[in-house]
Amino acid sequence: MFFVVSGAFFMFSAALGVLRMPDFYTRLHPAGVADSLGAPFVLVGIAILNGATLFSGKIIFLILFMLITSPTACHALAKAAVYSGLKPYKSKRRKK
Repeated sequence: MFFVVSGAFFMFSAALGVLRMPDFYTRLHPAGVADSLGAPFVLVGIAILNGATLFSGKIIFLILFMLITSPTACHALAKAAVYSGLKPYKSKRRKK
């Protein structure tokens, strides 16, 4: 149950981060956190609750797949944004 609750916390905080960040590049970080931490924690909790079954083995393979592909997908999205010419957000505050 601890893993499910902590995964839900990571996903909730990532959703808040996506809503609060100003541009695409800064929104990628909380989205990556949700994929890399939130979902695997929830899946580990589900695997533990199911016990040692074939379903739990499939969940473990799904977690490994997500841990490999999620950072790669975030990097590919950022690289595509750079190539398309998307400019990063610049703060309107003046530096003293």
